[in-house]
Amino acid sequence: MNDFDFLIGSWTVVNRQLQKHFAGSTEWDEYPATVECRSFFDGGGNFDEIVFPKSRGATLRLFDVETKEWSLYWTNSKGRLFPPVVGTFDGPRGVFEGDDTHEGQPVRARFVWSATDTDSPLWEQYYSADGGRTWEKNWIMEFTRA
Repeated sequence: MNDFDFLIGSWTVVNRQLQKHFAGSTEWDEYPATVECRSFFDGGGNFDEIVFPKSRGATLRLFDVETKEWSLYWTNSKGRLFPPVVGTFDGPRGVFEGDDTHEGQPVRARFVWSATDTDSPLWEQYYSADGGRTWEKNWIMEFTRA
């Protein structure tokens, strides 16, 4: 239930986002961010706000005590709440998946947390346009304690 305790506190983040999805692109945009994360429900939930140079975002994470799974809900400062990704941790690595859309087309989304047992955890986002047979990494966040 306390899988996300590593994230509580203040962070600086280096973001890298793929410029074009599903086009074989190898060009990435890089930009900074800061994150503040707070826990609630004795570790069974947390909320973070991330501040980018031109926008903001937030994530709500909730642990389901019956299924033993986390649901992660992302929203941006434009007011869009994205569908949740759901999953679990196996040691310092967590994998979460769900259905989403990209530019109006259905995709499968995957969030992967790794190195959560270090001072520099890593978050990666992948999309699949073929139901999960293949995945394209399109966003990387490298966290460092502020």
